[in-house]
Amino acid sequence: MGLKIIDSAKYSPERIITNDELAQTLDTSDEWISKRTGIKRRHRIGEETNAAMATRVAEALLTKTNTAPEEVDLIVVATMSPDYQTPSVAALVQGALKASRAMAFDISAACSGFVYGMSVVNQMLQSPNYHKALLIGSEALSRLLDWQDPSTAVLFGDSAAGVLVENDPASSSSLIAERLTTYGDLGEHLTAGNVAALTDSTQSYFFQMNGRKVYEFATNRVPESIQAVLQAAEIDAKDVKYFLLHQANARIIKSVAKRLELPIEKFPINIADYGNTAAASEPLLLAELMQEHKIQRGDIIVFSGFGGGLTIGTNVITF
Repeated sequence: MGLKIIDSAKYSPERIITNDELAQTLDTSDEWISKRTGIKRRHRIGEETNAAMATRVAEALLTKTNTAPEEVDLIVVATMSPDYQTPSVAALVQGALKASRAMAFDISAACSGFVYGMSVVNQMLQSPNYHKALLIGSEALSRLLDWQDPSTAVLFGDSAAGVLVENDPASSSSLIAERLTTYGDLGEHLTAGNVAALTDSTQSYFFQMNGRKVYEFATNRVPESIQAVLQAAEIDAKDVKYFLLHQANARIIKSVAKRLELPIEKFPINIADYGNTAAASEPLLLAELMQEHKIQRGDIIVFSGFGGGLTIGTNVITF
């Protein structure tokens, strides 16, 4: 059975915060941020909610594909920044759409969330009970930031993006191979949303990150994950149209391309405009490429997310 991406959509809040704006209150500069991360600007929500962003993406997908809400069987939202512990963002989206048949739930796997979600959706669509699914990555990371901390405040942004997928037995599209790995013993190197901070003033609710450890983790383990998936799929890396990596840092992406001995042109980068949007970053990139008609049916695409957990999720699909 083939997992077919019918279409994609994206949404970003209107409010844009540039590096120069951050430099007015933080000990940093546009040159410093750009050189070390590749980020120039990021979007930030105001009174808008995570669920509102995800709903905008879902509505766009239904409109673009002429799909009625009642045709959707499954809604999965990958997020590490939900509006509530309960209800889930996906449940709020389901309610807003009035998608009465759809089962809905969130996946919390940080920056690997969208790729983990692709695996979950692929498995569930093998059941005769599910035919069409919305898979959305949506993040309101600005709410997890200490805006006085220059080591994290410059990195993250808010956005949402996603896909409408279906199980189409007649399609050549499919998820060919995957590798989902978790390194819980390294989890302390990237934390956010510590609920202990609500009652313990010695704890921090905001992002805490060992940048060097996370950088080393990504540059070493991500190429290994990609190589393992391609080997399992019996696909030569040169036959892959694009590698859509989590947009954490432009230097990480360039390092992965170098480690794999592949041209950087195969690794699109849009972090300059969005910053690190965790689970939203891969579908944001996909939506831009599809909008620009740079991906065609039959293309081989590799997705790889990595980050909090620590986690890595890599899969290869025939588009």
